[in-house]
Parts: sequence; C-alpha cells; structure tokens
Amino acid sequence: MTEQTRDPRQVVEVLSEALPYIQRFSGKTVVVKYGGNAMTEDTLIDSFARDMVLMKEVGINPVVVHGGGPQIGDLLAKLNIESRFVNGMRVTDAETMDVVEMVLGGLVNKGIVNLINQSGGKAIGLTGKDGAQIRARQLKVEHQSPEMTAPEIIDIGHVGEVEHISTDLIEMLAARDFIPVIAPIGVDAKGRSYNINADLVAGKVAEALDAEKLMLLTNVAGLMNAEGEVLTGLTTGQVDGLIADGTIHGGMLPKIRCALEAVKGGAKSAHIIDGRVPHATLLEIFTNAGVGTLITDEPQEPSDG
Repeated sequence: MTEQTRDPRQVVEVLSEALPYIQRFSGKTVVVKYGGNAMTEDTLIDSFARDMVLMKEVGINPVVVHGGGPQIGDLLAKLNIESRFVNGMRVTDAETMDVVEMVLGGLVNKGIVNLINQSGGKAIGLTGKDGAQIRARQLKVEHQSPEMTAPEIIDIGHVGEVEHISTDLIEMLAARDFIPVIAPIGVDAKGRSYNINADLVAGKVAEALDAEKLMLLTNVAGLMNAEGEVLTGLTTGQVDGLIADGTIHGGMLPKIRCALEAVKGGAKSAHIIDGRVPHATLLEIFTNAGVGTLITDEPQEPSDG
C-alpha cells in the first residue's frame, strides 16, 4: 500500500496501538544484534536504520551490535587468504585478524553508522577496543572423538570470548542522544585483539546494561517446536527444558543459549526475531503480535511486546 492510498484511519490505529508500548519503554535500553538478511538486502537495511532512529526519537535507547562474517569472507577471498573453520568458528591468525578489524571496525561499522545518520539519527561507531569496553580472553575450543581418552584443545587463534563489559562509554553516548554501534572486537590485558561472536557480545552488553530487551535478528521466524510452529513466549525454565529434550539443537542452540544467559544475567527479556521482515524490531516492540520468540524469567501476558 502506497502513501497515497493508505487509509488515514489505519495510520491512527497503528499509532494508538503503539502508544502504551512507547510509554512503557521510554527511557529503557534495547540492545539489537544486527546481521543476516537484514544486513544484506537493501530494503531491510533501510528499514533497520529508520527503526533505530524512530526508537531513539520516542525515548528508547538502542544499542547496536553487528556481525559481518560474509563481508570478512569476501575480503579474505579477494586477498587470497584461505578461510578455515572449526566448529563453525573462523580460524583467525594474525593476518586474518587484521582483515577482521578492517572489515568489522571499518567497512561494516561505518556503513551502519552512515545509514543511521542518513536516516536522521546520530550514530557513533565503536569497537570493543575503544575505551577497553570489551575485555576478552582467547576462546578455548575442545574436540574429542570416540577413540580419544581426553579432549584435544584446538588453537583457533584470535577468536575470543567476553571476560568483562565496561558500560561507561555506551551509557555516556546514549545519554547524549547518540546511538552506539559496536563491532564485536575485544582486547585482552596485553592489548591483543580478538574476534568475538556478535550474538555473544550483544548478550553480554545487554546483561551489563540491565537492558529492557535483547533483540537477536535471525534468518528464521523464531524458535520452533517439533511441529515447526513458532514458540512466541517462553520462560527461561521452559527454554532449559527444550534444550534438555533436544527440541533446540544445531545452529540455533548457541543463539538461544546467548539469549538465555542474558535474561538470567540481568536483561529483562530476549527476543529471537525474523530479520527478513521489514521493520521487525518495531513490530516486536510496538505491536501486540510481534514477529518472533520472547524469552523472559516470568510468564508473560499475550499482549506484551
């Protein structure tokens, strides 16, 4: 439906439906992990940038954490540097880490910042090295085959996990009406850089900020049960049960664990939402239906966003 043909009554209904959510979440922090289709399709890119600006304009404080795996892979290929993976994680030697920093901290980060600014917002791009926001340590990867008596520790280089999040810089920027856009690069006590999974960083940032919401944009409709139906509202206890019985498995498992830990660690809620849907973040926050799976510590009423 175009601007010319949209029924004004529908516009008023939408605004009316959004009002209680705007009132409820004004002044709250929402951490959004940005990646997948939402980061590569032009219409979704534009809608995401506008969503972040609108959230800020109505008093919500969005904090964006972004990925960039495909872009890293593309540049490595152009430079004739082989991409190798262990358990789905990129083996990152010093040469590869230089490329990771160029892509995540430069090309991708500044592209997102520019899009938000072009949509009328005030975004600031950061990596976890700025202000030593993300203190990291090397991630230890274990591998064990049936014939092995003990697991083998595999060195995958500059791949890290979060040791500590410092929120001073993020909070200062948010208080001055900026939208922080964070590349998931951490630093250890000796100044070594580490590439960290963006979902993990977003979850830990949400924990540290006691965020109202953690929103993980994905390329699926949400968490599904064995029948393929989207589970729209779950408690942390129910999620633990779904992990235990094998309903949650494979590639979705790390993302769900990240969301689960964030809620248990201080975030009020976590949302696994379909980033292939235009304006997915606004639909999840400001409408009754939402577009994904909500995880909280307590059962929610059906109308909660």
